[in-house]
Amino acid sequence: MSACDDLPLNLYSAAQVRDLDARLIAAGTPGFELMQRAAHSAWRALRQRWGESGVLTVLAGRGNNAGDGYLIAALAQRARWQVRVLAVAEPAQLSGDAAAAFAEAQAEGVLIESWTEQSALSGVLVDALLGTGLTGEVRGQYRQAIEQINASGLPVLAVDIPSGLCADTGQVLGVAVRAELTVTFIGLKLGLFTGEAADWVGTLRFADLQADAQVVEQVPISAVRLAAASVARLAPRARTAHKGRLGHVLLVGGDRGYGGAVLLAAQMALRAGAGLVSLATREEHVAGALARLPEVMTRGVRSANQLGDLLAAASVLVLGPGLGQQAWGRSLYSAALQQAGAWVLDADALNLLALDAQALPVNCILTPHPGEAARLLGCTVREVQNDRPAAARDLARRYGAVVVLKGAGSLVAAADGRLALCERGHPAMAGAGFGDVLSGLLGALLAQGMSAYEAACLGVWLHACAGEQLGQGGRGLAASDLCMTIRQLLEEHAPCLN
Repeated sequence: MSACDDLPLNLYSAAQVRDLDARLIAAGTPGFELMQRAAHSAWRALRQRWGESGVLTVLAGRGNNAGDGYLIAALAQRARWQVRVLAVAEPAQLSGDAAAAFAEAQAEGVLIESWTEQSALSGVLVDALLGTGLTGEVRGQYRQAIEQINASGLPVLAVDIPSGLCADTGQVLGVAVRAELTVTFIGLKLGLFTGEAADWVGTLRFADLQADAQVVEQVPISAVRLAAASVARLAPRARTAHKGRLGHVLLVGGDRGYGGAVLLAAQMALRAGAGLVSLATREEHVAGALARLPEVMTRGVRSANQLGDLLAAASVLVLGPGLGQQAWGRSLYSAALQQAGAWVLDADALNLLALDAQALPVNCILTPHPGEAARLLGCTVREVQNDRPAAARDLARRYGAVVVLKGAGSLVAAADGRLALCERGHPAMAGAGFGDVLSGLLGALLAQGMSAYEAACLGVWLHACAGEQLGQGGRGLAASDLCMTIRQLLEEHAPCLN
């Protein structure tokens, strides 16, 4: 469905990629040869994107990332481009393969100068300043060089990762290069896909550097990227299928002024194939709900006492959309959590859970946005966003549930440590109601027999793909627009009949 789907599925931490690099060298591929392969890959991508430029400026630091930059400069020099390297770190500080790369650029006649704040930038810029090992905030001349790059308005290729972006979290460490194109090597870094990464990476290209697959398999991964090949499929339906075999979703929510939220969730649960869908909401919302969704069994409830038979009949509970935190919402929340079975907790159900943590069933999915995640963890939103993978995993362990941490680069975490990432979606989805649609979708997938982790991964991916497809039309996308598109995408991915 996207050009991104030709990327590998496995995602690594910076430490895991360094381990992989070391294993490849130990297995017989010299480090300098890997560096040469990286430079050739970056140079090919650069020429495909800006082949008519003929002018190249490389900004080099002092590690292997700088070595890649010096070799790219040598390749450009051979192609008779006008080439210059601005050394932010003095070449005398280089060692090992990076020093050999500098010597090769020198031998090719590349013009190498010390960088200053007055250095003029021209042509295509190559960011070879800081690699994946960066952990602290960018300071000093590196910060100044990055600010100069970003202010130049010139096209930028980042080598492996935009300098200043954390390879593990996608956090900008004070300042980062805003690249138009990033070419990353050996293994995809998790931080290229979540946190703030989408605003800095630009178009992402991957080069495996001809790494031996057997060596690659020896290194554990950090996460899996959600794509058609990595998400589960609903089983086809038997010809004799009937509604009683396809689950019964009960949605509870919709306090005064928020009836639309739970109605969106119910609409999506219906369109995603749940056999039966029931809705418990405020009495004044019943007429509107019946007019919009006559297929949904809607009941007005004044108090938690009226939930008993509805809870007993349901196999999946979706609790939270429009629930509120007033007396009505709190009473329904308390009563609903006595129900056994699979749960999806969203919106105010998460806020109420944060106030009074309770034991959750095995097949439970929590769907917090960063603010709700911060309340559940007892920390700040900034702390969540600074390390989204860690926050998602912490939530999953703490609550013993599958957690969908929403936002750019949504994450799905399981209590056993599994982590999946979805980079799909579109800025047009930045509006009300999209989370409600997701909660209804997850409820329907659980009702049809998927495990919580499988349902969360498939649901997040379908939801994001639908938003990405519809978002091509630009602003003004309504959450309800997603329902029929998700139905279509689900059928394409997992046909109802063989």
